[in-house]
Amino acid sequence: MGNAILDEAYRRLHRTGPEFAGWLSNHGPMAVEALARHGHDARVHRWLDDYLRRLDELPRGIRPIDDWRAALGDPKRAGDWLAHFDREMRERPWRETLGTWWPRLLPGIAAGATHGVIRVGHAVRALRADEASPDRLTELGQALAYWAARWQPVPGAAPPPATTAKEGDAPTQEGEAPAGGGDAPTGTHEAPAGEGGAPIRQAGVAAALAGLPRIAERTGGIRERLGRLPDVPEWESSLAALRPARTPAEAERGLAELVHRASLDYLRYGQSEPVMLVHAVTAPTAVLRTLPELDPGLWAPSLTAAWSATAAVTAVYAAPGGVAPPSVASGTPAEVFARAARHGDAHVVKLADAVLDAHAATGDERVLAAAGYAAQLI
Repeated sequence: MGNAILDEAYRRLHRTGPEFAGWLSNHGPMAVEALARHGHDARVHRWLDDYLRRLDELPRGIRPIDDWRAALGDPKRAGDWLAHFDREMRERPWRETLGTWWPRLLPGIAAGATHGVIRVGHAVRALRADEASPDRLTELGQALAYWAARWQPVPGAAPPPATTAKEGDAPTQEGEAPAGGGDAPTGTHEAPAGEGGAPIRQAGVAAALAGLPRIAERTGGIRERLGRLPDVPEWESSLAALRPARTPAEAERGLAELVHRASLDYLRYGQSEPVMLVHAVTAPTAVLRTLPELDPGLWAPSLTAAWSATAAVTAVYAAPGGVAPPSVASGTPAEVFARAARHGDAHVVKLADAVLDAHAATGDERVLAAAGYAAQLI
């Protein structure tokens, strides 16, 4: 990765806000990290020269964050959250800050159409490559701040179980901390009850994805669409259908399979909503990338949250029936990413970055076609 180029790009971007034109997410930090990661340093500043024109200034704060639970999910406090995490990143080791805030933010994984967690995943990967970079520390702080400001639960998703992370009590969907301590084991699970008290049959990733229902009215933005999920009779049972991980290793394997299967699903459903369905892949990818820096007690609830994000994006954007996989030019992983970089759209770049991870993990050549398909559609 071109350290100097990426750090220069981060400095240019950190004068801009996390959103623009209402509440469109600023994809700049994520896209430039992916470009630099895959050796396309020469494109980074040219890409930014064009992209920066559309961005807004960094928002100003109102007052310090003194009650973090009350401030979660309040976009008017974005400037306050930016100031809060800027201070945290200067005063504490970054892994300590991440470990404290991950379980607090995880129940709100739908934040900013999942861009909060996606930006964090890119920032963590960049820091892993150069932990001494102040620009990368700033980027992680801004990513966490965006997640906090747009914190939004997936409707029907249960709060993650208590974990071993210290000071990490996560709020419920109403914003209150759950009762009880923080040392519950992750090894035993009871199958949740469905309608009438009958246990829900739980399955692996592929079967759980295949069983997802769809909202009837697929119009409007993601907030409106997520708001329709509680009216889908099968939604909560489908959301609970994924077999939970009993160990950290199972959680890691489950996340890898979720990224793999969601990448393949993009080939069947991507035409329904080419941009938004990218996030069904990139959100769990971000969680998977972050796992190594987290307490293993957080891995299983991280899989649960990532599943809820992919399930929700699929349920509100994918058509009820898929299509036959398209014809896409084949190529090596490097060639696939180079095509995405030439295309230039941030979503195409980020999806290519994610499917390269899936290909490296599985060896399945089919996932590489998802990036080319996105380039055809977007």
